[in-house]
Amino acid sequence: MTAAADRVFTNGTVRTLTGAPAGAVAVRGGGVVRVGQASEIEFLVGIETDVVDLDGRVLLPGFVDAHTHLPLVGRYARHADLRDAADPECCIARLADAAGAHEEWILGFGYDESTWDGQYLSRDELDAVSDERPVAAFREDLHVASLNGVALDRLTLPAGDVRTDDGGSTGVVVEDAVTAVSDAVEPDRAGTRDRLLAGQECALERGVTGVHDMVARPAVARAYRDLDRAGDLDLRVRLNYQHDLLDGVETAGLATNHGGERVRMGAIKAFADGSFGGRTARLDDPYADAEGSDANGDATGQWDTAPDDLRAFAERVDGEFQAAVHAIGDAAISAVLDAFEDRDATARHRVEHAELLTDDAIERLADSGLVVSAQPNFLKWARAGGLYESRLGPERARTCDRFRDLLDAGVDLAFGSDCMPLGPLFGIQQAVTAPTEGQRLSVTEAVRAYTRGGARAGFDEGRLGTVEAGKRADFTVLDTSPWDVTDEAIADIDVAMTVVDGDVVYDER
Repeated sequence: MTAAADRVFTNGTVRTLTGAPAGAVAVRGGGVVRVGQASEIEFLVGIETDVVDLDGRVLLPGFVDAHTHLPLVGRYARHADLRDAADPECCIARLADAAGAHEEWILGFGYDESTWDGQYLSRDELDAVSDERPVAAFREDLHVASLNGVALDRLTLPAGDVRTDDGGSTGVVVEDAVTAVSDAVEPDRAGTRDRLLAGQECALERGVTGVHDMVARPAVARAYRDLDRAGDLDLRVRLNYQHDLLDGVETAGLATNHGGERVRMGAIKAFADGSFGGRTARLDDPYADAEGSDANGDATGQWDTAPDDLRAFAERVDGEFQAAVHAIGDAAISAVLDAFEDRDATARHRVEHAELLTDDAIERLADSGLVVSAQPNFLKWARAGGLYESRLGPERARTCDRFRDLLDAGVDLAFGSDCMPLGPLFGIQQAVTAPTEGQRLSVTEAVRAYTRGGARAGFDEGRLGTVEAGKRADFTVLDTSPWDVTDEAIADIDVAMTVVDGDVVYDER
């Protein structure tokens, strides 16, 4: 006799991503036991079965954000949120409003100067927020930050990463100096837990059932495991440790894919270069706006890890760990390929971002077996007059984020957000409305990259990424199907429900 299901989701459209749509799905013990039409599932409904009426909504595999920083998402909820600030004055007002919520540092996160006049927030502007307390405003890419005079005086920062003009420090810092600022403002154990809970709430509201978090501090990994033990972790987490934690990871005896149902170890993350926003992504040719007033340093960007050191890193981790290497500029991507393309293909080493892609790089990526972990939401900078065009010029801007070309070449593609912003539907909308053919995907392809792609990048295709018997019951339920609206409207679809292991962990009702 067949046991009854614990929960049945019915009266909707089930997009399995393996074949034709179904009408219902049955769950037992946190896993999918049957998918089919409602009439084919009815026999699994018992006295104690919870029947969830989808009321015509669409059920998808749960979204997997393959590159995120959940503590940062929590920061937006606890400090000044600068992500949609229209100008510096708006940033200053929000920072001033947030000053009363904390006793010492006044912090803001997420500003994007490319949406106003192209100038970073300055020391003088942040001095207007306070000339007694330290103030720091982080650009959304976390490769640039702006400080007031008190913060500059308090911190010891690497001089090469502090931008200057004829009057001295502009208050703008990049790369290692940003890391030093971040270290200075990190919360204690309770604060870290609080940020993760706030970030988790945001992720679940957006239909995210799993994240690959880029972990810069051991305290974050510990907080995740504490939440898991306490039963307070409602999504799946893959911990990708930054390379400066590698010695500790090895000493602890950890390895890629170690862990349990909710928390597992992922990759070791390294940085080849910086960002376009900070003009620190490493290019073969100079930045189009390299002569700008805030463009100190090399006109082709800078290395975070030099090519020889990348090769040494590859040799150290290959065969022991999955690697995930941040590479944005074309020179940086080539250096990563040089270091990794002949390594163990079963390790599923990853290139994070891979924004400025040449034809040769795409061909080499296809041959290498490397996974491209990309952010479709970055296409917001690919529009006419956007950040890519100002930094790179129109011709090179068209060769960024070439998702269509990557898929056509046979490259494994996983989508994440990098928190800019966290939101799969926004990313999917950007991918299907991309300005050039080489960037543009169909709705199905974009959804797969945010589900099946993320699952495979995390060695999880056996339990996640599709809706089928034998897999975990991780679902995203949308009010409206992204296949049934205009492409431009996809980002406006509401998430009705988020389900992890068959449990409804978010319900908009």
